[in-house]
Amino acid sequence: MEKTFCELFAGVGGFRLGLEKTGWDCKFSNQYESLTQVQHASDIYTKHFGVEAHANCDIAKLSGDSIPDHTLLVGGFPCQDYSVAKPLRYSEGIEGKKGVLWWEIVKIIEKKRPPFILLENVNRLLASPVNARGRDFAVILACLEWFGYIVEWRIINAADYGYPQRRKRVFIMAYQPFCDASDGNLKTITDGILGQAFPCTIVADKHSYYRTETIGGKGMEQDLATYIHSVAEAWDKKAHKVSPFKNAGAFYNGVMYTATTEPVYDNRRLKQTLGDILANEQDVPEEFFIDNLDKWEYLKGAKKEPRISKHDGYEYVYQEGAVAFPDALDKPSRTIITGEGGVAPSRHKHVVQTPSGWYRRLMPIELERLNGFPDNWTQVNGVSDTKRAFIMGNALVVGLVEQVGYVLSKVVTTPHG
Repeated sequence: MEKTFCELFAGVGGFRLGLEKTGWDCKFSNQYESLTQVQHASDIYTKHFGVEAHANCDIAKLSGDSIPDHTLLVGGFPCQDYSVAKPLRYSEGIEGKKGVLWWEIVKIIEKKRPPFILLENVNRLLASPVNARGRDFAVILACLEWFGYIVEWRIINAADYGYPQRRKRVFIMAYQPFCDASDGNLKTITDGILGQAFPCTIVADKHSYYRTETIGGKGMEQDLATYIHSVAEAWDKKAHKVSPFKNAGAFYNGVMYTATTEPVYDNRRLKQTLGDILANEQDVPEEFFIDNLDKWEYLKGAKKEPRISKHDGYEYVYQEGAVAFPDALDKPSRTIITGEGGVAPSRHKHVVQTPSGWYRRLMPIELERLNGFPDNWTQVNGVSDTKRAFIMGNALVVGLVEQVGYVLSKVVTTPHG
């Protein structure tokens, strides 16, 4: 098979950067943000990769004929309805405004039937929605099963594999059985594509995995829409208070294996920390230094204080723990979120202390480094520092994609009988 891929919800090209480093060829890309008139991410993408075979339009307007045949379909599909920065009780799941974009992916899969699919999302996907934990992920698995795929998933913390950011995301790897990448059993968790890319061990206790004969549907002899509806309906009746999906799993032909795993880091790369990616203090513009430390210390400190709800006047005690201030330089950083930019004090923004004792925020170039992008990748005319930080809050860690790309390269180029 040819090492070709199409990139949906491309952002600023994290998937493409990682895959091209491993010899994959991008045939098509799509990036569009419906909530903004100026398409900053698409502008950054085309600055580096050009406009040829790039569609800056609503994915719903793409026809299957506009997307070329390809071996691998990739995308970090947007589901900010259950973003890591939002309380889970406000989750809307795949019925939310962003979550419905999953169905556009389904339409493309139905039309193109790519041998391999690699998707990335926030790890809360496995526990959404709040009233039926895991239903959204069950629906995604059922869709991929309908089209005959073996599915693997893993929640990956980038720091566990030597990267300088503690960024957790779920990676979903699907492939047709004829690819001979695995036979969809328990060993798939450690020996499948994701297991090879990110070595791990299964936690050896009696609760580490279980087997189920069906994910909740009433039979695949129905059409896809009816089948998916039956899966969602069955899941709603179960009303799981805790998601049954652990941090890794495999699903094929109505049988699901899910397990708690621990990473195995084999020192293929040096472990990086936040301090390793910082720019020299003399290269930091004045606006990134902060002087109103009292406000920052309050926001990042522990709290136990009476408050009154603006909604109904209810009095309650608000509590939260402390956040490191300043951030430790000898450890991987906390997760970058979309609200990282801007001068206003914030509990979630990173603050580091310089060798001379000053406190400062992180610059866009440092946020790019935390995600493994080349320096100044997002520096395009008209894109503010705040927007650059927002973009990095939505991005993935490029090196993780690169690791998967190497394994996929071996799979597609190895002759099978």
